[in-house]
Amino acid sequence: MEKKQIAIIGAGVAGLLACKYCLSKGFKPIVFEFESHIGGVWAKTIKGTRLQVPKTMYRFSDYPWPASVTDDLPTQQETIDYIHSYAKHFQLMPHITFHSRVKGISYDGPSSDSWVLWNGTGEPFPPHGKWNITVENTKTATTQVYTVDFVILCIGRNKDVPNMPKFPQGKGLDVFQGKAIHSLQYATLDDDAAEQLVKGKKVVVVGLGKSGLDIARRCAEINGPEHSCTVVYRHDHWKLGDLYPMGIPLIHLIFCRFVVLGVHKPEQGFLLSLVAILLSPVRWTLMKLLESHMKITLPLAKYNMVPEQSLGKDLASGLIMHVPDPYDFFDALKKGSIKLKKTPSYYMYEKGLSIVEKEDKTQIEADIVIFSTGFNGVEKVKNIFESPTFGHFISDTPRVGLYRECIHPRIPQLGIIGFSDGLSSIYTSEMRCKWLAAVLEGSVKLPNVNEMQKSIKEWDEYMKQASGHNHYRSFLGSIEIWYNDVLCKDMGVNPVRKKGLFANMFEAYGPADYADI
Repeated sequence: MEKKQIAIIGAGVAGLLACKYCLSKGFKPIVFEFESHIGGVWAKTIKGTRLQVPKTMYRFSDYPWPASVTDDLPTQQETIDYIHSYAKHFQLMPHITFHSRVKGISYDGPSSDSWVLWNGTGEPFPPHGKWNITVENTKTATTQVYTVDFVILCIGRNKDVPNMPKFPQGKGLDVFQGKAIHSLQYATLDDDAAEQLVKGKKVVVVGLGKSGLDIARRCAEINGPEHSCTVVYRHDHWKLGDLYPMGIPLIHLIFCRFVVLGVHKPEQGFLLSLVAILLSPVRWTLMKLLESHMKITLPLAKYNMVPEQSLGKDLASGLIMHVPDPYDFFDALKKGSIKLKKTPSYYMYEKGLSIVEKEDKTQIEADIVIFSTGFNGVEKVKNIFESPTFGHFISDTPRVGLYRECIHPRIPQLGIIGFSDGLSSIYTSEMRCKWLAAVLEGSVKLPNVNEMQKSIKEWDEYMKQASGHNHYRSFLGSIEIWYNDVLCKDMGVNPVRKKGLFANMFEAYGPADYADI
């Protein structure tokens, strides 16, 4: 019997994992990668970037970090070396075609309008239906169409399509006389080019997420207080300065089953709902203790950086941030190398940014403005479909509705890995790839379309309740263990991965616990 061919789009972490698990089930994967290298966002990052979670949580389940990497938070180079080593160890490189830009994908098969079951049959490979993948070789400028049995999109949401702010007429980038770029463009520069771009310049960074913080710190290193970097942002989010708050390893406070029991979760049933009610005060107290720890150990109040929302909200939406070497950042604030401007509204003028603070307007001059304002991941996924119907399925809600965060009930023979995320992208993507591979081999049977849509709605309601207006981020921060439990039950394996009641309840669950699935 001829092997089924699986097209995997993207050779970042998710794409490599998808390739590995497709091979393990006897399929024939082909990976299309636009760049000349693997690694996704890790291949091009800002100087000084490190992991934000300990390497025990950011690892492949069956491939540990080398002993030579001793730091809990490896550097960008150590991380990309680890990813390359994984790809070589599992012989994934021969299955990757580089310099391959996927221009579009089209489905040749029956309509999904009247489906009761996914693909019409409930099976991953129905008797009628193929995907056509139009691929341009960017080196030769030639185009080829590949016909495959299944498609796995691993194009992520934090790359390629910048989310640039929209300004009123006459108050946008068209009037600004300086240079304006997105953090994506800054990250593609080598160290020397990035330094020359900002050296001796008045730099404004818009956004105080991970990339915005890294860029501001780099500008402060280069220019010092003589040419301070101004960071303009709208909201504060909780920041952790160490991995052992209150002397307890952070991973035990986040990836611990006991803590997750205090969270109301989708599809949990009556008994676990009752347990969540009983334990929610314990979790609330823990979150408040962590908030107090952050306010005591970091000068958040001094710089008006104490968030309005709870730590639980930021954790659920993935907006909590670990700041390596936090005192360097606050020292830069103290010296004036970095200045913060929090504002609900801003727009451009000829010489920089105008920010609105209550009734007052302040103008900030800038030679260069770097927008660290995220990416439009939904638009990227939507635009890969040649069918406007499939594109509408992706974009009809702010949070793309996927069953098990992977499969759209109305899009045939296609899975999406890496769009919904967790505190460790490798961890989340690998569990999803294990589950999808089980679906492809037929050992996991999907429910009917109505039941899948009901499940999607329940998870969406949880996201809205847990994350508030940030639910569109599709983040599993507070319930990753529960999500893994659900996948394990689907696959028919025991979700309890540790021996002994104490270990199962109070030790951190990590990728290595799922290595034998």
